[in-house]
Amino acid sequence: MSQDKQLELEYNYRVVRQFTLVTILWGIVGMGIGVLIASQLVWPALNFDIPYLTYSRLRPLHTNAVIFGFGTSALFATSYYVVQRTCQTRLFGGKLAEFTFWGWQAVILSAAISLPLGYTTSKEYAELEWPIDIAIAIVWVAYAVVFFGTMIKRKTSHIYVANWFFGAFILTVAVLHIVNSMAIPVSGMKSYSIYAGAIDAMIQWWYGHNAVGFLLTAGFLGMMYYFVPKQAGRPVYSYRLSIVHFWALVSLYIWAGPHHLHYTALPDWTQSLGMVMSIILFAPSWGGMINGIMTLSGAWHKLRYDPILRFLIVSLSFYGMSTFEGPMMAIKTVNALSHYTDWTIGHVHSGALGWVAMVSIGAVYHLIPKLFGQERMYSLRLINVHFWLATVGTVLYIVAMWISGVMQGLMWRAVNTDGTLTYSFVESLEASYPFYFVRFIGGVIFLSGMILMAYNAYKTISAPDASLKAIEEPA
Repeated sequence: MSQDKQLELEYNYRVVRQFTLVTILWGIVGMGIGVLIASQLVWPALNFDIPYLTYSRLRPLHTNAVIFGFGTSALFATSYYVVQRTCQTRLFGGKLAEFTFWGWQAVILSAAISLPLGYTTSKEYAELEWPIDIAIAIVWVAYAVVFFGTMIKRKTSHIYVANWFFGAFILTVAVLHIVNSMAIPVSGMKSYSIYAGAIDAMIQWWYGHNAVGFLLTAGFLGMMYYFVPKQAGRPVYSYRLSIVHFWALVSLYIWAGPHHLHYTALPDWTQSLGMVMSIILFAPSWGGMINGIMTLSGAWHKLRYDPILRFLIVSLSFYGMSTFEGPMMAIKTVNALSHYTDWTIGHVHSGALGWVAMVSIGAVYHLIPKLFGQERMYSLRLINVHFWLATVGTVLYIVAMWISGVMQGLMWRAVNTDGTLTYSFVESLEASYPFYFVRFIGGVIFLSGMILMAYNAYKTISAPDASLKAIEEPA
């Protein structure tokens, strides 16, 4: 029996393959919608006067498709793969893992139908209405049962650190989603939050920022702690640092949400607490980044010819940059300039495109040959092209938003000697117009890289078994 067939019997790779492929699919769909709404800010007529294509309805669809379609599918795929390999046992629950795949696709399709129709709670990253929220909770509990069940029946005494991060992300996202989604239904697709006023805002941003902290950070750090050492062929730089990183991150992140609500009706002490915790959070974040990058000690030369490793390491650089920028923007005086401006959009996408997307892309490129019986991807050259498209697209996007955002903040706070505003809102919008076009170009470049990835994946999967031999490393 071949090694691949033996592994297929030993591990459940079917569900990993399914989640890996839809990661690419939802990446293209979600980023495609993002490019469309970016183009609408340059050419407003591109909504064609169709209600379902208006910016206000497509924007939440873009965030849901990218975060929960692309990003979370990547987390399902990698967590299921990593927990089996590091625990040396097949996924727990039999068909339950398959249920999580089809259940999650049903959730994403429900979002794709309901959001353009205008069904929304209007809560950031939690726009989906109550029936879909219940479905999410059911699928997520099943996910937790599969993941933790696999860890309980592991054949190793040790729990690898990647599983710590995956486990924390799964548990915390369940709590965040259930608490924030508590609502009173008034019809089949309409509900009202059980919380009122400032309390509702506080619960929402406790959820919203920790969706960033645990789904888009802790989950993807679990991915990083497995795939960077694997691709580099080196052990984690400091296992002790990874444990300190874990406990510091999960202890601090949960307090940072109020920094989204500076200068609002929220009590001032709560705003200050969010600011202080955000600044402290800088330390464990950079500890994790340094740990990941220093894992290349003794293997730096591999960056010259391994574009998959380049994706993983550059993603860590963007992670470091975003986790420096975030605490700085949480400082009240800086936030007074940055909030409500395009600077925030630039910050979000330096994390979303630079960190989340690039580490996911690197992990998927690592996985596909292993899952489909090949020694390597169809074309290393295409991966290299994709790397540069992703990097250039991300840099164009975030730099355009940084410049636009700082300019907006300065124009909005400029006053004449008599105390009247120097600029109208429309003037600031006109000044931002060229940067919206640059953002659109950056998005198109990034999306083209994802399409290239889909082609490369298709050619790899459709090639005869083991026909793609490994390329020898240069001396």
